[in-house]
Amino acid sequence: MNCRHCGAALTRRFLDLGTAPPSNAYLDAACLDRPEAWYPLRLLICEACWLAQTDDFAGRETLFTEDYAYFSSFSTSWLDHARRYVGDMIARFGLTARSCVAEVAANDGYLLQYVREAGIPAYGIEPTASTAAAARARGIEIVQEFFGVALAARLAGEGRGADLIAANNVLAHVPDINDFVGGFARLLKPDGVATFEFPHLVAMIRECQFDTAYHEHYSYLSLAAVERIFAANGLAAFDVERLPTHGGSLRVFAQRTGGRRAATPALAALRALEAQAGVAASEFYAGFQQAAETVKDDLLRFLLEARRGGARVAAYGAAAKGNTLLNFAGVRADLLPYVVDRNPAKAGRFMPGSRIPIVAEAVLREHCPDLILILPWNLKDEVMAQLAYARDWGARFVTAVPSLRIT
Repeated sequence: MNCRHCGAALTRRFLDLGTAPPSNAYLDAACLDRPEAWYPLRLLICEACWLAQTDDFAGRETLFTEDYAYFSSFSTSWLDHARRYVGDMIARFGLTARSCVAEVAANDGYLLQYVREAGIPAYGIEPTASTAAAARARGIEIVQEFFGVALAARLAGEGRGADLIAANNVLAHVPDINDFVGGFARLLKPDGVATFEFPHLVAMIRECQFDTAYHEHYSYLSLAAVERIFAANGLAAFDVERLPTHGGSLRVFAQRTGGRRAATPALAALRALEAQAGVAASEFYAGFQQAAETVKDDLLRFLLEARRGGARVAAYGAAAKGNTLLNFAGVRADLLPYVVDRNPAKAGRFMPGSRIPIVAEAVLREHCPDLILILPWNLKDEVMAQLAYARDWGARFVTAVPSLRIT
């Protein structure tokens, strides 16, 4: 395999999670009598441009299907994040009813609903039919295609250039990262701004967030790698913010190459932080495999001891990262009988690989488990507040990443 950005040969692997099915390929009952497609799940680092990336076995059409089951609006904290973002961007960049906002990977309209409420024209670009339909039900216009240079050129030619383009948690999800980024340079108006949010590679390594590795995440991004990709495709970063979302994310602000905005001190500071951390050195990645195996071993030990002790265990949140963790650890329904999820698109289905049933939240109240394993650990506080009633029967909450913790 060659690097998705620079084309250099990839020879250094820094994480091997064995094999797994696509993490959002949830199963219906009829699928249980049929085999699943499993692919190797391995991460490599390009020692030429330092882009971390997943070994490529599955195309985007295989992963982002018509019945894609991730809907952003089921997280209240994420909705709050989107609402604040819209308010901040309107204030900072002076967006008005004469402006145009576009979102790439608009999902179910979780963000653009707030743009419309502010009276600003907006449209979304979203390839998955299930989430696009949900966005349209909110009255949001959706262009249902994968984004890249060709689509951007067509939209710009139709007079649909954007003053602001939002791209939240999508830059990591594209196999052709050069074509994707090049599309922003074409769709932006001359003085427009694009913002990209993505989990920060430094946080992933330091906090052992290996469960954010899955086939839908083609890339694992540092600011240094992103700036190289931008420079090669007509964009330039001018500011960056560090965010708590997803265990530690970046929001990078970009403009067309040669734009008028000067680089901020925050950008220089983060460049220095990454240089000090060593993201452009192989040693930075050396201990990641062992750290992941320690998390796996600790989770298995905990579940085995809980079963031997007669404790009732359930999981909450049928998240993609949970599927990575459970399949790497080899956890099945004998150790974890069900996973609760609020999303009706997931309830009644089964986790890919482990085939653990996904059930509605009412099952928790019925079964009153002693221990609740929170799979989306990045939403731990939100989930614990939502399930506070479980304390009434003495339940305790558990997270496995970055280390096993019982609350």
